[in-house]
Amino acid sequence: MLAGVQGMSQPATAPACAEPRSVVERFIDADCAACWAAPAEAELPPGTWALDWITPGTRGAQAPLALGALAEGEARRAAISARHSLTASGEAAWRLAVSPTLRLSVEGGPAWNGYLGLQLQSRGSAPAGALAYLALVEDLPAGAEGNASTRRLVRAVAGPLALGNGPTRELRALRIPEGAKPERLRGVAWWVDRDERLQGIAAEACPR
Repeated sequence: MLAGVQGMSQPATAPACAEPRSVVERFIDADCAACWAAPAEAELPPGTWALDWITPGTRGAQAPLALGALAEGEARRAAISARHSLTASGEAAWRLAVSPTLRLSVEGGPAWNGYLGLQLQSRGSAPAGALAYLALVEDLPAGAEGNASTRRLVRAVAGPLALGNGPTRELRALRIPEGAKPERLRGVAWWVDRDERLQGIAAEACPR
């Protein structure tokens, strides 16, 4: 499981920088080791990016996936559930605009003193109530940590960050989480509208 990350030496396989057309957010309870190990029900279609969240379980630090659990993941799941429906397997799917009015880009710096610096830039017009998030996402190839499927695991989050009408720049330093491998981490940013719908996403070297 994730507790063994520090002992792994398998290199990351960075996801292709194809233009994202949709995003799937997948939520896994930290108590459910079988959920993490289960293969994906279906391969993601071309142009679909994934964000994997591990939410805290009832067993707290004793949960098998506790090392990767984030309170922000539970907050995100609750925000979506309050307005939309998750699938039976705990997923939310979002279709992105073909020609978005707001675009994001992310730049990352080298690891320093246990932190990674991220810079978010936006351009275009943000609708009222739009909020952005910056995150460290760990690219995990299938089989890296007992996961049967490739995952893009959200490991640290900064936000929400307000977006204005015009260019925006935000700088944040995120602590490298326990057990994560810096070489498998990349900066990812996304923005949601006032109804919590994910409307745009970008990754380092993959602006959108």
